[in-house]
Amino acid sequence: MIRSARRTRRTVQLAGAGVAALLALSACSSSSDPSTGSGASPAAGSSSSKLSGNITVFAAASLKESFTALGKEFERQHPGTGVTFSFGGSDSLAAGITGGAPADVFAAASPKTMAIVTGRKDAAGPPATFVRNQLEIATLPGNPHKVSSLKDLTRSGLKVVLCDRTVPCGAAAQKALAAGGLKLTPVSYEQDVKSALTKVELKEADAAVVYRTDVRAAGDTVEGVEFPESAKAVNDYPIALLKNAQNATTAKAFIDLVRSPEGQKVLTAAGFLKP
Repeated sequence: MIRSARRTRRTVQLAGAGVAALLALSACSSSSDPSTGSGASPAAGSSSSKLSGNITVFAAASLKESFTALGKEFERQHPGTGVTFSFGGSDSLAAGITGGAPADVFAAASPKTMAIVTGRKDAAGPPATFVRNQLEIATLPGNPHKVSSLKDLTRSGLKVVLCDRTVPCGAAAQKALAAGGLKLTPVSYEQDVKSALTKVELKEADAAVVYRTDVRAAGDTVEGVEFPESAKAVNDYPIALLKNAQNATTAKAFIDLVRSPEGQKVLTAAGFLKP
């Protein structure tokens, strides 16, 4: 279950898969009518009229690479539009939205954090689950501490970082630990998954429990270790148009791209699971 020396080669393959997905997305959007054919994208209705203006998307930190790529593709497909992202812990983003922060779209890393927004009636409609994500252990390159299981993280002297319990990756980690009957006291709790991963990349920690998509995005700066308890803590990712969206038409079109077959290719290439 440990990712070994084949890690670098696999990283290259994954990077190639991501590029291929983006090329396929561009080719599909430029050479075919999205309103025809089986499995048509939900974006079909929005592509028939010219879109314009800017939108702001609040999205979970683990979506940074995928959404940045999709944002660029959206702008390419719709000249005159602009997509600005705010990435961070889903709980902090939800608090910002309920506190009045201007945003058009919210993509959370768990239904629980999305419920903070829907509970305050700040969403324009019911959220839709667009991907799922699973945990993985990120270790230093070469896995010098020979971490091969979640239980190994409880070893004395090992510096382990977790996401804060209030954010989805932290809540999932606690669920996985409970599934294994394990208790773990980390050297720090981080406010989002990227911060937890950075601790390992900077060699300030020996390991961190993050999403497998983040391990893939990090390339050869970390090494990933899968563990069976992660199957008990898979997170659904919901996305929703916000009630106070300043550019609802363009925001809907971006959500449609995320949920479309083309958008799903980009997300699955990054390691996300289908909803």
